[in-house]
Parts: sequence; structure tokens; C-alpha cells
Amino acid sequence: MGHREDLLEGAKRCLYERGYARTTARDIVAASGANLASIGYHFGSKEALLNAAMMEAFTEWGQELDQSLPVNAGADPVEELESTWQTVTQSFTVHRPLWVASIEAYAQAQHSPELRDQLAASLENIRTALAGDVTKAHGAVDERTARAVGSVQLALLTGLMVQWLIDPAGAPDGADVTAALRMIAGQPPAPDTPQ
Repeated sequence: MGHREDLLEGAKRCLYERGYARTTARDIVAASGANLASIGYHFGSKEALLNAAMMEAFTEWGQELDQSLPVNAGADPVEELESTWQTVTQSFTVHRPLWVASIEAYAQAQHSPELRDQLAASLENIRTALAGDVTKAHGAVDERTARAVGSVQLALLTGLMVQWLIDPAGAPDGADVTAALRMIAGQPPAPDTPQ
């Protein structure tokens, strides 16, 4: 690996160990084995490097999540939804430091148009992926509906993430999410759902 890749890996490690807001340029240099000047040379600033590392970490999480999600052709959509949200909520525990760093980055985005643009692009990618997972089961869906599905799934994702960060014992799991969505949609609880 070259200095640029070393810096990205070091910055990702710092995001997990120290968070977005508390990572210094010296922390990244220590974690990467690169030198301080290489941050400016390759990224322009510590913030630009952290932003790139955050986007790369989100991408890696998304790929890991895609690989762990069930793919069962002809499966019951409700069971598939429950399994998906169970996998997502489990990832909140495994990747807790990434989610803490992302909350810090969301707050910083209000003061950094560049970071806000990068996060917006990342959210759009997540929205599109989430829409694709759901709309596959229903065949052709118009663009507006697909976007709405992705947006609502993204709202669930971010809301659940905040709950899992603050109160993991009280946060809903995949079964809770599915049962609640059924009730919101006016469908009766599944036969084996305790009441």
C-alpha cells in the first residue's frame, strides 16, 4: 500500500477507536505510519481525509450487510423483512463505533458543505440499495414509489441506529420492526406473535 491507502486505513481505524470529532491529524499519522505532510498532499486536510474514510467505511458496511442478508427466492416477504431488520440491528452492535462516528459527522456536516454533499451522496446510495431490495419482490415499481420505499427504509435505519446507540436494551429488533409495520399498515399480527 502507498501513503494514500495507509492514511485511509489509519483514518478508518481512528474513526472506530476515537470517533469523528476526537480524531486528530497526529492520531491518523500514528495509526497509518505515514507522515503529517502526506495528509495535506493526498487529501488537502484532515477533514477531507476523515470524510473519505467515513465514506469508505459506509461502503464496506453496506457490502458486508449485502453479503449477510438472506436471498431466498419465493420467500414470504414478511419473513424476509424480519430477517433483514434482524441482520441490520445486529450490525449496530458489531459496528457501534462507526455509527457513533457517523452521528458526529452528521453534526459536522452542518458546517461543511463538502461533507454534507458526500453524506447526501452516501444516503442516496443507501436509499437506492434499500429500495432495490424491497422492490425486487414486487416486480416493476415506478421510480417515485421505489424512492419512497428506500427513503422510508433509510428513516427506519437511522432511527433504529440512534435507538441502539442510546438504549440498546429498549431498542426494537427485527421481529419488533416487522410486527410494528404490520400494525401500522392495518394488518393483523402474525399468528405466532405474542399479544
